[in-house]
Parts: sequence; structure tokens; C-alpha cells
Amino acid sequence: MASSKILTKDCAKLLPTRLAVHVSNPPLVLIFGPLDPSGSSSLPADAVTCSALGCHALCTLTALTVQDTARTEEIQPVAPELIDDQARCLLEDMTVQAIKVGPLYSAESASVLAQIAADYSHVPLVLHLQRLPDSGLNSELEEEDLLLAVFELLLPQTDIVVADHHMLEHWHAQGMFGDIDADRPAEALLQYGAKWVLSTGAPLRAGQGSYLLQGPDRETATWPWHAPANRLLDADGPLCCAITAALAQGRDMPGAVESAINASAAFTARHFQPGMGQRLINRSAA
Repeated sequence: MASSKILTKDCAKLLPTRLAVHVSNPPLVLIFGPLDPSGSSSLPADAVTCSALGCHALCTLTALTVQDTARTEEIQPVAPELIDDQARCLLEDMTVQAIKVGPLYSAESASVLAQIAADYSHVPLVLHLQRLPDSGLNSELEEEDLLLAVFELLLPQTDIVVADHHMLEHWHAQGMFGDIDADRPAEALLQYGAKWVLSTGAPLRAGQGSYLLQGPDRETATWPWHAPANRLLDADGPLCCAITAALAQGRDMPGAVESAINASAAFTARHFQPGMGQRLINRSAA
């Protein structure tokens, strides 16, 4: 009986701490992306990253993939109607503080995302633009239609676009930005309606790269960028998650980007090679 009383007292001491944990809810972020079974990118990797940054991740799948650390063998896009149902079910149940959008695989999916973003325009939206997969992995992929839908429908609803500078230059050279008259591709994204654009690996001066942030009223900011010492899968994934988390926590855009660059550097410094392919970022390390 004495030991039971001691146990009761010990539990009583812990009670206020446990109550405090329940009262302090983490910010909620909604992530759109494919399910990567290797855990190297998108979902569930982004959910692990957001958790490490103090946020709770809700997820909406845009595709299922068959892949390992070396290659992607198949992509099965999720129907746009199901993407819409998944997202709205979550958004109507919980108060989301920020949204991150990863790879999309059809113009119809981009259109659905644009309508959701318009309906929840008060929620910051981070768009991670990435290289499109080989058409052999998804026979239904129409690259030009998808990019046109992203540029014309989704960018006007986007608070910040994160993209590799060299990929944007390639799209620019291919004429993917249509009739937009811009000397630099990041400026084209701003003309389509994105509020801010963060280019990674943008040239700053000879032999030196930068993170280049461009925003309203010609606002710009730069931070040093260094190519990863090792070839990593989804190297910019933690950066996009960190920006999303910072916006969910109430930071303004330049402050969110600066803190995210610092946070992502800590993530990408930790990596490992679990298989025969590329190295993965260790997103779970404290």
C-alpha cells in the first residue's frame, strides 16, 4: 500500500507537465507530394523534417512511386479528385498554418491545388519546383501542359517558389515561360504572380553561388550557397520544409528564408548511404 501511495504522488508531480504538453499544440503544415518508399524525398521524408522543426505534418498524396535510392522505376499519379478530397477533408477538420507543395504530375492536379490555395488564401503556400520525371515513368505526363497550369494557375496563389537556378535557366532556354518578357527566369515566375522566388545555386560572382531571394517591389537578398560535398537526393527538400515551418510559426518571409537556410545546412551536413544508390539526408538526427 505504501508503494502505491508513492506511485500516486509521483504521478501527481508529472501531471502538470503532461497537461502543458497537451495544451501546447505544434503548428500544422499540410504537405502535398508523392509517397517515396525509400524515405529519401517528399513523403514521408518531409513529415520527419517538419517534426524535427517543431511542426506536425498532414499529408496529401499526389502520386505513388516505385523507387529505391538508385532510381525511380514507376510513378502512379493520384487522381485529381482524390487529391482534392484528401486535402479538403483535412483543411475542414484542422487549422493549417502553412502549405508545402511538391511534385505534381498533371495539369488537372495543378488546377485542383490552385483552387484549394485560392479557397485558403490566408494560409502561406510554399511551392518546390523540381525537374519533371522522364515521360517513360508516367505515360500520361504532358510536360508543357503541366508547367503552363503551374505557371498560370498555381503561381498566382503561391507565397514563395523555391527552385534550382540551373533548372530555371534550362526551362527559360526551352521557351517554357511562353510570352513572358523577362531577362531572368526567376523574374518570369514573379510576373506570373508568385510573391517571392528563392533560387538556389544562383551565380553571385565568378566561382561563387548564392541563395537569391527576390520579392515584391524588387526586394532582393542573398546568402552564400555551396554545392553539397556529396550528391544527395532531394538536397533542397529540407530547405523547403524549413521555410514552411518558419512561416507556420509566424515569421515574415525574409526571416523565414534566412532561418531555413541555416536549418537546412544542419540537415544536409548529416547524410548516410543505406543502399546502392545516392546518399540520403539524415532527417531524423537531432
